[in-house]
Amino acid sequence: ARSYRLVEGLFHIIKQTLSKGEDVHIAGFGRFQTRFRWARPGRNPSTGEKIILPSHRTVTFRTSARLRKKLNGTRPR
Repeated sequence: ARSYRLVEGLFHIIKQTLSKGEDVHIAGFGRFQTRFRWARPGRNPSTGEKIILPSHRTVTFRTSARLRKKLNGTRPR
C-alpha cells in the first residue's frame, strides 16, 4: 500500500508538470516531453473515409543513453 501511494504520487507530479508544458527528466531513465501536433488530413481505417485530425498536444518519452545501453546488453561507461 505504501509503494502504491508513492508511485501514484510520482505519476500525479509527472502529470501536473506535463500539463504545464514542462519536461520531466528522470536521470538515468529518460525524459517525458509534450509536443504540439498540428491538424492534418487522415482517414478512418475502418471505412476509408477522409477526415481531418484535430491539432493536439501529446506526450513523448525518450530513454536515456544509460537505459538504452542497459536494455541492449552493453554496460554504460
